[in-house]
Order: sequence, then structure tokens, then C-alpha cells
Amino acid sequence: MKILALIGGAMVLASAASAAGIDSRAYSCAALHSMVAAKGFVFISQPFSDFVVLNISYCSGSGSVLLQRRSVVTVDQPECLVNYCMDRPIDGRVD
Repeated sequence: MKILALIGGAMVLASAASAAGIDSRAYSCAALHSMVAAKGFVFISQPFSDFVVLNISYCSGSGSVLLQRRSVVTVDQPECLVNYCMDRPIDGRVD
């Protein structure tokens, strides 16, 4: 029952996410993860202006991108881990 409520909540939240993006601080970490799972990617305009993605298949490029973890602030967590795409450095190192 909890999962159905979470999925339903995510669908409502996902429809509210406009092309201008969302503010991650207005969502719980679970709701943010549910929204990403439902859409595949979400643009977070505040606080860092970037796309978070479900997996690397949502990253553009042909082998030139890496999937990285980043933490964003949500209403219930100061560090909610999400995936984002990062260009692979020319030297191949990831610091």
C-alpha cells in the first residue's frame, strides 16, 4: 500500500515539474527518487541547475559521459543522493 501511495504521489509531483525545472528543496528524497524513476530524468533548477537521471542511458554522448552521484538538499534530507551525467575528462581521470 505504501508503494502505491508513493508512486501516486510521484506521478502528481512529476506532472507539476515544468520545463523550468524543480527546486529539490520542495520535495522529500523519496518523492524526488520516485519522480526520477517515473520520468527517467528531472531538471533541478534550484539549487544547482542540472539534470538528474535514472541511469546512464539518459545521458547524451557516445561513451564520453560518466554517471556520477551528487547530493542535493531535500525537505527531509540535507544530502539526498542522485545520479547525474558528467563528461568524461580527456585524460580519463575522475577526481
